[in-house]
Amino acid sequence: MRELDRLTIQKYGVPSLTLMERAGEAVAKALLKSFGKIARGGVLVVAGKGNNGGDGFVVARLLKKKRIPCEVVLLGRRKELSPDAMVNFRAYLKVKGKVVEAGRDGIGPLAERLKGKKLIVDAIFGTGLKEEVRGVYAEAIAAINASGLPVVAVDVPSGLDSDTGKPLGGAIKAELTVALGYPKVGEVIYPGLTYVGELAVADIGIHAEAVQEVRPQAELLEHDEISWFVPEREPDSHKGSYGHLLVVAGSRGKTGAAILACKAGMRAGAGLVTLAAARSLNEIFAGSMMEAMTEPLRDNADEEILPPSDQEWRRLLDKKSALVFGPGIGVNESTRAALWWLLRNLDLPWVIDADGLGLLAGNVGRLRGAKRPPVLTPHPGEMARLIGTEAAPSTALRTGAVNNDRVGVARSFAREQRCYVVLKGARTVIATPDGKAFINPTGNPGMASGGMGDVLAGILGGLLAQGFKIDDALKLGVFLHGFVGDRVAALKGEMGLIASDVIEGLPEGLNALRVKRKLQIAKVKLQNGRHYRKF
Repeated sequence: MRELDRLTIQKYGVPSLTLMERAGEAVAKALLKSFGKIARGGVLVVAGKGNNGGDGFVVARLLKKKRIPCEVVLLGRRKELSPDAMVNFRAYLKVKGKVVEAGRDGIGPLAERLKGKKLIVDAIFGTGLKEEVRGVYAEAIAAINASGLPVVAVDVPSGLDSDTGKPLGGAIKAELTVALGYPKVGEVIYPGLTYVGELAVADIGIHAEAVQEVRPQAELLEHDEISWFVPEREPDSHKGSYGHLLVVAGSRGKTGAAILACKAGMRAGAGLVTLAAARSLNEIFAGSMMEAMTEPLRDNADEEILPPSDQEWRRLLDKKSALVFGPGIGVNESTRAALWWLLRNLDLPWVIDADGLGLLAGNVGRLRGAKRPPVLTPHPGEMARLIGTEAAPSTALRTGAVNNDRVGVARSFAREQRCYVVLKGARTVIATPDGKAFINPTGNPGMASGGMGDVLAGILGGLLAQGFKIDDALKLGVFLHGFVGDRVAALKGEMGLIASDVIEGLPEGLNALRVKRKLQIAKVKLQNGRHYRKF
């Protein structure tokens, strides 16, 4: 975002003061929309010395013009203000605005001004903060949070790392955050989500060519965009039109994982699904899935598959469109040999999930030699084992390290190992080998139950089998998985939500997304006559 600002100002000629004015206008408008009645009881703007504080002075001036009681506490001295903040400080004084300086002798002036106010505007720090908050700033943030008053944050809650969402020592807990230009990564992932409150995004006029030049590498998936990925089926199509998914999965005690993945692949629209699993378990699989085919594989006395020969693999893969490997397959030498063969030879889009990830742990270097880059679908614990962090003494600590920087961890691993990563969890992250990251907003705590990951793997495999581009399949599949989970939770509640509920809800979920697209087309037609958006 800082680079977008710089290019807009320096290369494309938009004055920095114009951007600051627009930012203040947007915050004031959002504040009045959400807290108009409360604001009339008195607003306190707490401003820092930089441009975020300058935005705060614009907000204060505009509120005063609307006859809303408002004053500013400046955390610092006026002579320390940035040039643009100084301009707006003076403009605020011209409308008889009151400013109190705090910081030299503690936050006493801030504590005093909090009394009797009904609303706070946080304009202390912007996106540039990367070090832990200390001293008077830490005291001010603590005092604001302790006040119990609603807070509107300018651009990002002060103290929050805008890239990772981690609080840097302490951070403002806002009821409303007005992101300027675009939402920041740290505002749409955890733990940042718990600090931003409601997130509003304000268009402040960032130049379109600056966006094209910077090409932001992180994106929040949105309903309106995802709906366009759901295809219409041609009336003369047949099952062969929608691909053939091969699922290599299941073992003794883990037959359910394979069944869930296959059923999800079918419900996601694959024309055909075949399960390749241990011969001794074939009756269980054949009796549980009427619509799927099975390929019994040679197995041993422990009902573990034996490594297929080259000829057997080529027969299994003949006329298949995509592959899912790993749900419940077990971790042993035979399954490890099967995975190594696929890494060397498979030339289909494919997903490695669950036990397949366990086989990779300690051997991730093999990914770089894969004939076709696979999609990996780890939860944070599996991601930690894949990374194999040596510094942390326990898996739990490594898992915590993953969750502390979900986007950075997923992106780095995908780039370094030349694969795709779907890092599951609250706000699932998709990362691609070229460094892009997509953050998914759908899903709920009710989906924290067994089998949900197997369902996601099957959905992704089903979409890949239909010929979706990998990026599009991952975005649609991950969004759809959580979207359907949210629909089921709205009907039944979160507690007791199970993986089969999501599978059964997939057709309706896909249809709901398709209806959204039709509504969008109709809306654009109304706006633009006979011309409408084509993809």
